[in-house]
Amino acid sequence: MHHPQRGVIVGVAGVLLLSALAAGQDKTPHSPWKYYPEDRAVGDGGPAPKRDLTGTWAGESYGANVPRPKGPENPAPFTALGKQLFDKNKTIGRYGPAGTNDNHVRYCDPYGFPQNMTNEIRGLTITTLPNRTFILLMYMDVWREIWTDGRTLPAVVGGRARDALDPKYNGYSVGRWEDDYTFVAETTGLVPETWAHESGLPHSIMARVTERFHRSSKHDLSIAQTMNDPQLYSRPFSLGEVHFRWIPNQLFDDFTCIPSEVQRYLKEMADPAGTGDAAPAGAQQRN
Repeated sequence: MHHPQRGVIVGVAGVLLLSALAAGQDKTPHSPWKYYPEDRAVGDGGPAPKRDLTGTWAGESYGANVPRPKGPENPAPFTALGKQLFDKNKTIGRYGPAGTNDNHVRYCDPYGFPQNMTNEIRGLTITTLPNRTFILLMYMDVWREIWTDGRTLPAVVGGRARDALDPKYNGYSVGRWEDDYTFVAETTGLVPETWAHESGLPHSIMARVTERFHRSSKHDLSIAQTMNDPQLYSRPFSLGEVHFRWIPNQLFDDFTCIPSEVQRYLKEMADPAGTGDAAPAGAQQRN
């Protein structure tokens, strides 16, 4: 019996094979102004240089075969106030774009720290001056500064005291080398309206987040976060860990949230579709 579908399948397979061969023989020069995910760092690249994080790094969502991140401790050790605030936060994962009260999803407001180091992590660049380290995040074109000149974190942020500082989306950060391959940063003074994680974990102004940047090889970098916020949590706890791989050509793309595009999407698609089914009451963050 003749099977016309078989001929179609064989024909399609032939086209795919020729396409693959053509791609393998493509000698078109790569643009020096474009990032190519297929140009991945191979292997570990050998030992990491001592006390050096400088370079451009690809995150989990950037096509560089990066290990999956580890999510926050679950359940989080809430105080009564912390649980009350957490229950008010409606995440996009549970309620969808139409039902969430995440200001970033609805209005492109900044994620703020520490969430901007764990959510939408596609690429970052780290550069160092004698007195501070800069973290440049591809998503939203955000930069952070971590002071390494020996100063201590501010004692008073927020309120009307004469010497009080204003809270900031990225807070105030100081850093030091713990050993030749581990850089430790401490941050406080965070805008309290932001979330510590996409799961809706709240934080106060004086939450203190510790980051451990560990370079295990030339091509591998990890960042682990711990948060201490006695107002909202009964003890310090892990916010998780994210991984990065070296980008050989040291470039990444522009990727940001455009308020006008988001409002059009919400008006024409998300809001008319309504809210998603809420997860069970006991559900929390994704690990």
